Amino acid sequence: MDKNTQEFYDRLKTELDMSTSWPAEYLFKFIVPSENDNVERVELAFDCMGAVIKTTKSRTGKFTSISVDVQMKDSQEVIAKYQEVSVIEGIISL
Repeated sequence: MDKNTQEFYDRLKTELDMSTSWPAEYLFKFIVPSENDNVERVELAFDCMGAVIKTTKSRTGKFTSISVDVQMKDSQEVIAKYQEVSVIEGIISL
């Protein structure tokens, strides 16, 4: 992981710890290219966690937005999920 990425995650963890009382519901938002198994791979990352997942295709159908509302135990678990899905080609975390 490069230095900028590590700094981003460190800053996010600090902000989450300051603004949230854990465990808590957390809303992840992603945009992925609609091709291949991208949407399924995001859904699988949250499998067996009781997550509420909503997907919406873009007007052109090229991209799919994914909202995942899920109970997380702490900020480190949130960071781990972002890192887990970051390997999906073309994913954008919002």
